Amino acid sequence: MAQFEFDSSIKGALPADFQWGYATAAPQIEGAWNKDGKGLSIWDTFGHTPDKVKDGSNADDTARSYDLYKQDVARMKRYGVTAYRFSLSWSRIIPLGGKDDPVNEQGIEFYSKLIDELIANGITPFVTLFHWDTPQALEDRYGGMLDKEKYIPDFNRYARVCFERLGDRVKQWITYNEPGVYTLAGYAAGVHAPARSSFRDLNEEGDSSTEPFIVAHTELLSHAYAAKIYKEEFKPQQKGTIMITLHGNWNEPWDESDPKDVEAAQRAQEFEIAWFADPLYKTGDYPASMRAQLGDRLPRFTPEESRLVLGSSEAYGMNSYTAFYVRHRDAEPDINDHKGNVEVSDTNKHGVERGIESDTPWLRTSPWGWGKLLRWIWDRYQTPIFITENGTTAKGEHDFKPKGPDDVLEDPHRIDFYKSYLSEVAKASQEGVVIKSYFGWTFTDNWEWAAGFTDRFGATWVDFDDPEKPRYAKRSAYFLRDFFGHLIKGGTN
Repeated sequence: MAQFEFDSSIKGALPADFQWGYATAAPQIEGAWNKDGKGLSIWDTFGHTPDKVKDGSNADDTARSYDLYKQDVARMKRYGVTAYRFSLSWSRIIPLGGKDDPVNEQGIEFYSKLIDELIANGITPFVTLFHWDTPQALEDRYGGMLDKEKYIPDFNRYARVCFERLGDRVKQWITYNEPGVYTLAGYAAGVHAPARSSFRDLNEEGDSSTEPFIVAHTELLSHAYAAKIYKEEFKPQQKGTIMITLHGNWNEPWDESDPKDVEAAQRAQEFEIAWFADPLYKTGDYPASMRAQLGDRLPRFTPEESRLVLGSSEAYGMNSYTAFYVRHRDAEPDINDHKGNVEVSDTNKHGVERGIESDTPWLRTSPWGWGKLLRWIWDRYQTPIFITENGTTAKGEHDFKPKGPDDVLEDPHRIDFYKSYLSEVAKASQEGVVIKSYFGWTFTDNWEWAAGFTDRFGATWVDFDDPEKPRYAKRSAYFLRDFFGHLIKGGTN
């Protein structure tokens, strides 16, 4: 076993009750896409549509976690995790999705068994209700989240079923994963399900200038209603908490001495993060910078809706990976702009790169921006932070040829990533930023949405060419176990 050296100045920097582990999403790992009564999701449809996924693959089997969950939980225990964040497949629980549609007992039973297995192994479940996989039936009936009046009762009922059937054991609920990415990739760029945009060479339907903001509004309101249901009907007995998880990377001025670039970086931050976080944690409304650019294309909250949304999330769920340099644009914003009218760059005015390349073009190791982002979120929202996703791919991992079941893939790039990012978490914690958890993305290599199997984010290598989907540890899994033993107060290292 490799021995790792750790910085003594950050030993015990994280509180004793800090929870860490890995995050996953049902469509990316489960497989069993049509097994035991599961209905279709929009990602099943997307994966079976030609030319949508980079390598032509689909999520029919992916990592087969539906069948191999006991093996996976045993591996998590070996990795030393204290928590596991996973999502429920709405269409596995309610195959047609709607408020009057039947519940699939086999779907409930699967998640119930998974939760029991985690708890029996001393692992705390963090459960996400929605990780991008809207039931296809709701998309077909009324356009899914584009119809807020029809969608909200359906989501409310789904949430209530989950709280009723699983909430006796689940104490950490997350309503939505990255509502902004779901809207931008699915309705602005049209490169994710449900594949809508203004670009007719790519998508037959959609309007990139309006639909993302309509969908985001639906997500915020449906989150708030579900949180209200939980707090009023279930929390008094179940004693859990409920939050939402937001995406957002750090935006740094291209020229830090140019006030226009400084302003542009802040505006980019607001378009990406404050779009959701300001209504939830600060003002009950969208940022003024967004209203100034978008006008009436940005929906408005009624006073009642504003009160409902503000304070609905009991903590700040944070997903973040990298940082970018941004430069102001003097030209009028494009009708389909969602970034705040900025130019995004890999280098700044002085030619400084934002970080070391991974195996994923947008993702570079940028701990300097990660540290700034942690403080920006804390300063702006003063809400305890649960880091719910962070991780990286690494070049060359597709070529791994394991020699035996105990072979370990050496992944120094990922270890360096985790070491540098977690050092920033530790330092921020020492400064008084309240950070409660860290979930690496992800537990096993998986089906990375439109990238298919071309992006390997896992701490566990999966042989996707073998129908049994055998797993092999990556060195970073053992590194994280030891590093958290050093970082958490009262730990073993």
